Amino acid sequence: MTDFARRIIAWQRLDGRHDLPWQGTRDPYRVWLSEVMLQQTQVSSVIPYYQRFLTKFPNIEALAGAPVEEVMQLWAGLGYYARARNLHRTAQTVMERFDGVFPRTFEDVLSLPGVGRSTAAAICAFAYGDRRAILDGNVKRVFARYFALEGDVRAAAREEELWSLAESLIVDLREGGEIESYIQGQMDLGATVCTRSNPSCLLCPLKADCVAFISGRVDELPAARPRKETPHRDTAMLILLRGEEVLLERRPPTGIWGGLWSLPEIALDGDALALAKSRFGLSMRRGRRPEPMPVVEHGFTHYSLSIHPVLLRVSQTTQFVAQEAGEWMSIADALEAAIPAPIKRILTALSVSD
Repeated sequence: MTDFARRIIAWQRLDGRHDLPWQGTRDPYRVWLSEVMLQQTQVSSVIPYYQRFLTKFPNIEALAGAPVEEVMQLWAGLGYYARARNLHRTAQTVMERFDGVFPRTFEDVLSLPGVGRSTAAAICAFAYGDRRAILDGNVKRVFARYFALEGDVRAAAREEELWSLAESLIVDLREGGEIESYIQGQMDLGATVCTRSNPSCLLCPLKADCVAFISGRVDELPAARPRKETPHRDTAMLILLRGEEVLLERRPPTGIWGGLWSLPEIALDGDALALAKSRFGLSMRRGRRPEPMPVVEHGFTHYSLSIHPVLLRVSQTTQFVAQEAGEWMSIADALEAAIPAPIKRILTALSVSD
């Protein structure tokens, strides 16, 4: 066993995390669910979603048989919504291709929607005890500091080099307990000690020969990515209010907020009155005009978004020209539906103000 791995295993067993709700199981369904939820998401955010998912969908058959709308509703607020759609697709794939039994081989796990090389390795290590290396953001940061790796370790061009390094460190590990403790230890070390900022180096089991720590370069490594200007978008969203009900539209299945309920989106300089009449066949209360509301800011991975809500109050007897245009929901029901986080903030503010 490499000294690097030995120290991480010893540290994890003593000081690592042992009370996370997905630990202590080899159920591949639960392991897979947690690993997908943890992609680009902090543990503290994942825990309540994971628990609610298991209550609603205790096994892969229940998840596969549920309408995708229910899955999206439970996922709402966790972000990166393609993961929820992929969960549902994977559950159906397992039922159809693998007779309801989660696949056992790394190649089959890797073939599932939304499962990449590192996620597949983690699933096989935790569910089956396979000797597999992982390479997520936490591991890359630990490697960059311990080995003093120069340049951008997150660049695609470095992937094979880093995978070779990761796999070289597990060659002597026994399958089962050792590999699980090592994989979990890497995750825990990066998440709780070797953090992006303000790392707790004095608590690190690797500090004795960590090149970044010894040479005083912890703050320099891993090298920062070249800063890019974040694009910005502005859009307007129409709040059609009929008494205590609001009109929501289902967004297309792909793209931002795919498959979620949202407010109708209009051009920033669009005519809200004209759109309400032409698109939805709605009549305004006499004398009512559009009412602007406070702008809501929201950040995505690759751009920031300013939402300019416009409120229109319509007659309570108003009906649709085409029912497929949307659905009236009480504000309370809308807040419980599968809606994006910024739409929830808008509707919450509306319910308080009204």
